[in-house]
Amino acid sequence: MPTLKQALFLALGAIGVFYVILFWRGLVEARPGAPVAPGGRHLAIGFITNFFDTLGIGSFATTTSFYKLWKLVNDRLIPGTLNVGHTPPTIAQAFIYITIVQVDIVTLVLMIAAAVAGAWLGAGVVAHWSKRKVQIGMGLCLLGAATLMLMTQLQLVPGGGEATALSGAKLGIGIVVNFILGSLMTLGIGLYGPCMILISLLGMAPTTAFPIMMGACAFLMPVASLRFVQAKSYDPKASLGLALGGVPAVLIAAFIVKSLPLSAVRWLVVVVVVYTAIALLRSARVETQAPRPAEATA
Repeated sequence: MPTLKQALFLALGAIGVFYVILFWRGLVEARPGAPVAPGGRHLAIGFITNFFDTLGIGSFATTTSFYKLWKLVNDRLIPGTLNVGHTPPTIAQAFIYITIVQVDIVTLVLMIAAAVAGAWLGAGVVAHWSKRKVQIGMGLCLLGAATLMLMTQLQLVPGGGEATALSGAKLGIGIVVNFILGSLMTLGIGLYGPCMILISLLGMAPTTAFPIMMGACAFLMPVASLRFVQAKSYDPKASLGLALGGVPAVLIAAFIVKSLPLSAVRWLVVVVVVYTAIALLRSARVETQAPRPAEATA
């Protein structure tokens, strides 16, 4: 009889297989008879963002910044591209951190399940949003993410405790908040910063955020990806670049580099994320002011 942790690993492997089948079908439908080949910039973005994600920076905000800066992905397709493309590197991170970081397995499973439920609900809504709604939603969420990063940098949030488990009211709060964070993942806001702050406020050891965050994302992102692929609300080439460039980066960061002095990098990320959020909100404003086709014809 497998233990709960072994069952979690089996489920993680199963959802990985489900994702591969889903992703392959999406690529075939996107360009029948010809594989979608990502360019060098897509692969580089996948490597860079997932390398720093493994070390605790996060990948969604930084990837969005690259896409916006180089105009590589249509704004409407960015949330789906992030969820679909970053799934394989995240599954690799989940296997690593659940193995090496001590956390109560019941707490871990319940937090993961809450995030998955939130992602399923959120993806069903966001996949059908207009370009302007995505721009506004992502812009506001990125500003929120930048605020959380800034609070962490300035040490305005508690440093956490030493607990590796939650129970009672604290467990209930953790489940509800992780449900909300899971739904926000589908809009392109990463789970790392908010999850770290949540874990700290609940008195858990900061390191426990890694298996909780990575485990939640590894399960919720394939679930969200199903909605985005079905709605064709993602960029296949960019997603493949994130996947192929990201997995080697995770292995290098986790097993070779292990840690870096990242304070300066985090400050740079805050600045870049704020810039990207403002750019998205400005784009949404332009979309609002642009004449509709009927008006232009008239």
